Amino acid sequence: MINYVTIGTTDLAASAVFFDALFGAVNGTRAYTLEQMIGYNFGTGKPMIVVTYPFDGQPASNGNGTMIALAASDRNQVDTVHAIALEHGATDEGAPGKRGKNFYGGYFRDLDGNKFNISLSS
Repeated sequence: MINYVTIGTTDLAASAVFFDALFGAVNGTRAYTLEQMIGYNFGTGKPMIVVTYPFDGQPASNGNGTMIALAASDRNQVDTVHAIALEHGATDEGAPGKRGKNFYGGYFRDLDGNKFNISLSS
């Protein structure tokens, strides 16, 4: 199950106008606005889409700033999935741990460099 997907941007203000209109047309609503990102909801139990400046500070591209986030049932599952990914050749992009008030997750890149997250939000 996908928890959320991120889309990189180089201009958050312009992206906000575009995605507010685009996602509004498919019943998406803006869930939050932060300095570096905007999150959109599509209904209870459905994946979120987050538009963000890339974390590494490099320009956004069709790969930089893009990440697939998988939903976990608990912290143990976050730890286990992250470890399995690394055991199968993934590279670590951030060990499992608490990030922010209500977020626990781990980050990795697959064999082709695609970025993934396994996370639990409460």
